[in-house]
Amino acid sequence: MSAEKALQLLIVDDDELNREIITEHLEDSGYVMTTAEDGDIALEMLEREPTKFDVVLLDRMMPRMGGMEVLSKIRQHPQLSNILVILQTARASTGDIIDGMRAGANYYLTKPFEETMLKTIVKTASEDRKRFLSLQQALAQSTRTLSLMEFGRFNFQTLAQASDLATMLANACPNATRVVTGLSELMINAIEHGNLGIGYDEKSELNISGEWLKEIERRIESSANKNKWACISFEQDQDKITISIKDQGRGFDWHNYLELDPDRAFDNHGRGIAMAKMLSFDSIEYIGTGNKVKVTILT
Repeated sequence: MSAEKALQLLIVDDDELNREIITEHLEDSGYVMTTAEDGDIALEMLEREPTKFDVVLLDRMMPRMGGMEVLSKIRQHPQLSNILVILQTARASTGDIIDGMRAGANYYLTKPFEETMLKTIVKTASEDRKRFLSLQQALAQSTRTLSLMEFGRFNFQTLAQASDLATMLANACPNATRVVTGLSELMINAIEHGNLGIGYDEKSELNISGEWLKEIERRIESSANKNKWACISFEQDQDKITISIKDQGRGFDWHNYLELDPDRAFDNHGRGIAMAKMLSFDSIEYIGTGNKVKVTILT
């Protein structure tokens, strides 16, 4: 899929009114929307065309096959596992949230829907999906000659440079598709939170306003940041690959970001580090104040 092609959304809800509300709120957002009235129908559609849909808005409570079962089957399916899933629910207890996040929900939405939050979460998920597809396309077009590299060190400053380096270094790893998304996430964090000082609440607002990318570009060009670079180093031995990323920021309190936190379940970001730990790497370790992170990929 090219970046210009409209993203495909699958809206799964047994309540016809909810389906109508979602499609009405998103009708001017440029998505191609398909609806399914229950989990069985949705799963059949997904399995029939596993590369069609980019984001699934999935109701948790449905007759026949519920949303949690659909989510589990999506994550177990080799061609569907990378689809982004937004779990819609009226059940917002801590236990329910943790269960959904551990099952692989990327985002949460509570019922009844608030239009601005719906649009923001879907837009954020869509941008994540576009970034994933772009990385996968670059990965497919690049070569794997770097698998012979034992050590390398590179500087980067922009999102484009981070994407290029993530693709290149992932190709030196045994499971490039698994590694590239996590590397990209950590490198983006080094730029936005580390070098450019964009805090958690500020990013939430930038996502809502749609100004995140412009703010990144503006800050990189500012006199305060134009000489700031992040560094990524790669080292390979007989049984593992170690990759370290260091930025020029003051660090952050990283302890609560290594695990999925139900307190952030309904935020429009904040899961990247935990998801990278779960899906991309065999270990992840923040060092000192948090402006350096080291990951390990077993070979």
